[in-house]
Amino acid sequence: MNIGITRDHANQEHRVALTPAGVQTLHNAGHSVFIEEDAGLDSNFYNTYYEDAGATIVYSREEVYQRADLVVKISPLTSDDCTYLRRNQIVVGFHHMAIESQEVVETIVEKQVTAIGYEIIEDDHGELPILTSMSEIAGQMSTHVGAHYLQNEQQGRGILFGGLPGVPQAAVVILGAGVVGINATQAAIGLGGHVVLLDNDVKKLRRANEIFGKRVTTALANDRNLRKGVQFADILIGAILIHGDRAPHLVTREHVQSMKRKAVIVDVSIDQGGCVETSRPTSLANPVYVEEDVIHYCVPNMPANVSRTATYALTNANLPFVEDIASLGLNKAVQQNNALRRGVYFFEGTCTRQRIANLFELEYRSIDNPFLRK
Repeated sequence: MNIGITRDHANQEHRVALTPAGVQTLHNAGHSVFIEEDAGLDSNFYNTYYEDAGATIVYSREEVYQRADLVVKISPLTSDDCTYLRRNQIVVGFHHMAIESQEVVETIVEKQVTAIGYEIIEDDHGELPILTSMSEIAGQMSTHVGAHYLQNEQQGRGILFGGLPGVPQAAVVILGAGVVGINATQAAIGLGGHVVLLDNDVKKLRRANEIFGKRVTTALANDRNLRKGVQFADILIGAILIHGDRAPHLVTREHVQSMKRKAVIVDVSIDQGGCVETSRPTSLANPVYVEEDVIHYCVPNMPANVSRTATYALTNANLPFVEDIASLGLNKAVQQNNALRRGVYFFEGTCTRQRIANLFELEYRSIDNPFLRK
């Protein structure tokens, strides 16, 4: 199969979809890989590394799309990408269709594109293998970001995260005890913060207690605890995930108004719309803004700022699925690989996710429908 790797230009994206070692694995299996010039440069993977791995360097995004049957990328499709998409092409990446534009969705349907989302690929144990790798990074980063913006030079509260003898440490309130929340908790404890972890699932809170013992305070995310938590927080980390859908606004504007002056919100859920009402997407170039006298950090692609680590982690997770599509063909890969099948948003232009079909008023057909995959 002809496989294309683009240089993602959106939102200061510095990651690349595959490392040179990943490309070599595909090349050794007999596939042709076309990679856009300098796609790996921000991750310190140079063009020569990819050429040595067997890839062909091409000099425009358009050429990648023209040559590839399967396009492997990072960020969601843009309106520019839509102009290059070919009929019946396969595109894998972080699509986040629940917050995608009408234009992109219409193009996918019109050109009968198959869109597979990293964020909804789910194995038989309910784990999200690709999203998890990025969530681990974002969780750790969220604590460090919060600590950074507490400093006076960043217009923060002037608090040393870990405190000193006789001087209290930063209060860190984390919403969500999933992968992001657990990694954020681990990093915050390591830096000496006072951590409160909220979730509406007692099983997740019990697991957090098993991992961290009495070093973390856990509580149910009911309205009372949420209100107390946001008022207590020097740093509020939003780590809410609704599988394949928009994140709910658990933290309202009223909650934000009750927070300490110059407190910091790190809304890791922003790639799915954000779990804080006052959140809006920012970028690595301009990551923060102040609203209701609270600093908001809302970068959708946080792991892009540690692009080399993130690219290695992403390749470890996504390469087996890319290999299956390339070696077996789309139909057989989707039929045989349960996790991959669950990751399909659109199959040859037909929407296979009920929630997305409802959002965009599209016809829905289950991916398990034998008449869909002829």
